[in-house]
Amino acid sequence: ATVLLPLYYRMNLTSIYSYIEQRLGHYSYKTAATIFLLSRTLGSATRLYLVVIVLQRFIFDSYGVPFWVTVLISLGLIWSYTFKGGLKTIIITDTLQTFFLVFSVFLTIYFICSSLDLSIPQAFETIKNSSYSKVFFLDDFLSNKFYLSKQFIGGIFVTIAMTGLDQDLMQKNLSMKTIGEAKKNMFTFTGIFVVLNIFFLSVGALLYVFAAKNGIEIPLDHITGKPRTDFLFPEIALNHLTTIPAIVFMLGLTAATFATTDSALTALTTSFCVDFLGMNKKENLEKANAVKKRHMVHVGFSILMFLVILVINALNSSSVVSLIFLIASYTYGPLLGLYSFGLFIKKRGLHDKLVPLICIIAPVLCYLIATNSKELLGGYTFSVELILVNGFITFIGLLLISKKTDQQTKF
Repeated sequence: ATVLLPLYYRMNLTSIYSYIEQRLGHYSYKTAATIFLLSRTLGSATRLYLVVIVLQRFIFDSYGVPFWVTVLISLGLIWSYTFKGGLKTIIITDTLQTFFLVFSVFLTIYFICSSLDLSIPQAFETIKNSSYSKVFFLDDFLSNKFYLSKQFIGGIFVTIAMTGLDQDLMQKNLSMKTIGEAKKNMFTFTGIFVVLNIFFLSVGALLYVFAAKNGIEIPLDHITGKPRTDFLFPEIALNHLTTIPAIVFMLGLTAATFATTDSALTALTTSFCVDFLGMNKKENLEKANAVKKRHMVHVGFSILMFLVILVINALNSSSVVSLIFLIASYTYGPLLGLYSFGLFIKKRGLHDKLVPLICIIAPVLCYLIATNSKELLGGYTFSVELILVNGFITFIGLLLISKKTDQQTKF
């Protein structure tokens, strides 16, 4: 809000990656945009996959509907209102979807409390007295992924990268008329986000309390036979509560994922049209031709997301949430390095053509370090702080290919 937003507004950017082009060069710019396209496609497909596997397991399987048809239906619903609507439509639909999501969280807490015969204060007291209320993990620094410093430091940089360096999230702030409104929106959102996170965590804790009290085990994956925590909420909502909570759950789950997937499709379309087709630079481009191209790109990303979801399903990750953060650690790290170099290293440019190579090498090295960390680092296990390592490797690589420049680095 105080560093990146003013920069984007001052430069009057449609795509936030245009900053990289002006500061570091053409190849750096294309690399940053490509990283975003890759990261957002994988991340959004993974989020939508979470909804689809729930719909498939608990509803469509009983009707014999194939998995790919469920994916197609879900994407078709999103595509139907994003195809022509654009960002303004997304802002309106996101507002409605967020309302339904928050509404479903509060109703879920109410229904679970009623089933457990607890008042709301008693429910929070139950959570407080359970093991699920633990916030600070300070035991076993080396092997504990939830150790305080790992989560805190990693969380800071994941938030910076997944918000400030993400076209999807920043485009909504940049749609506001003034920087003051955009800052106010971001600070307000941050405060609300903290409060809502407490309620989301409370729902998770209550689900485990409910499961323990009623002897409900975490559902097993039908392919691997391993416990699948992603299925616990739908298992309880659809099979152990009444009809209304089940409807509320489906409403909330669908709203949550559609709210991220629809805006992601719009952001991916915008980024590709601006960053790769250069549609914002072609003043003489006919409006009809521009609209046609944008629609073709939109369809293309919808098809790509469909294929990615099928691949994710074939890989069969045990936890979708963990997969999302893993993707972020590997894909947003190079963006973190690029922006850090651009913002903090003055009067130095880059051998621009080497930047794509650095941004490929960094995640590969990061992967090798993470998979062999126990042997290399005395038993250390990485968590979300992996993004910091990734960004640091990228930053060092950029320093190695940097050169003095007389150009004023005013950005």
